[in-house]
Amino acid sequence: MKLIAIIAAIVIVAGVLGFILLAQKSKSGAPPGLVDGALAPCPSSPNCVSSEPETPESHAVAPLPLSAWDRLPRLIEEKGGRVVALRNDYLGAVFSTPLMGFVDDVEFRLAEDAVHLRSASRVGYSDMGANRKRVEDLRAALAE
Repeated sequence: MKLIAIIAAIVIVAGVLGFILLAQKSKSGAPPGLVDGALAPCPSSPNCVSSEPETPESHAVAPLPLSAWDRLPRLIEEKGGRVVALRNDYLGAVFSTPLMGFVDDVEFRLAEDAVHLRSASRVGYSDMGANRKRVEDLRAALAE
């Protein structure tokens, strides 16, 4: 019985340490930026959403209206994010999870007809819908 408890404790500690290391890894780096004039494509993992054309349906979200562009920097700050890059046609921001500090990149590209966006986790496989929810929260705030 003692051996099982010791093994369980080791597994739990290893799991917690793994999450801590993964969270630290997510803090390095920067949003991917533009790739050939568009936001980077989503990886196959379910922790990314994008409004860029040709995005697979499982990752697709609608773009924002052009009128959103000027409001985005302030709105990102209000929602707990931090703008890390701002140019004429590109805005890069980061959001961190409250408990472990996992970093997600949220990017916007000003196009002729809309504001395209991409929200993705830097590490891990699943985000439990956090990036899709963040985009919908931003969309709802813009509609107010």
